[in-house]
Amino acid sequence: MRTFFFLLLLANVAFFAFSRLSAELFPGESLLLLQQINPQAIRLLTPEQVAKAAGAKRESPKTVAACLEWGAFAGSDAGRVEEALAPLALGAKLSQRRTDEPASWWVFMPPQGNRQAAMNKATELKRLGIADFFVLQDDPKFRFAISLGVFRTEESARNHLEELRAKGVRTAQIGSRDTPTQKVWFQLRDVGDAVAAKLKELKQGFPGSEVTDCASEIPKS
Repeated sequence: MRTFFFLLLLANVAFFAFSRLSAELFPGESLLLLQQINPQAIRLLTPEQVAKAAGAKRESPKTVAACLEWGAFAGSDAGRVEEALAPLALGAKLSQRRTDEPASWWVFMPPQGNRQAAMNKATELKRLGIADFFVLQDDPKFRFAISLGVFRTEESARNHLEELRAKGVRTAQIGSRDTPTQKVWFQLRDVGDAVAAKLKELKQGFPGSEVTDCASEIPKS
């Protein structure tokens, strides 16, 4: 019995000595044990705080899609503009907006008498490097006349007439014209910086045209 009691006492003394030695050699372990669980630091979030935190994670920077408008063009020029835009492969992103604008002055060649004479005159104009013209066929008063441009002011019409004469056109003249002319605007929706830059580059080939933000949205066709 004494032997058992002595062994038990020796074991307790050894355990106590080991505990003191461990605290001296590894003082950080006791602190780690105390820091593992700290009930006073636990804080429950309210439902509103949880929803707010979840929403913040879902939010991402928004990219505002651009809508650009290029114009205005005469109806006869719309085909050339469409050809210029074709390589961009815009598909449903490309739309047209048409307006009737009043025009007071125009540069024209008088009626040519018949269709063949008008076609011959058109051939001469092309040979002089002039492509912006239109043969009138539905106007009783100016049937088979050739329109070389419609303008809002007499000054603009005279300036254009001088340019045509410098190219060799001799029979063109200016006159007043109250018939409204149709203008075409091309709208490009959801386009990025690359397309916008290309559009401004294409604009250089169409003097007088402008690239602006869309004036109005129209339904996709």
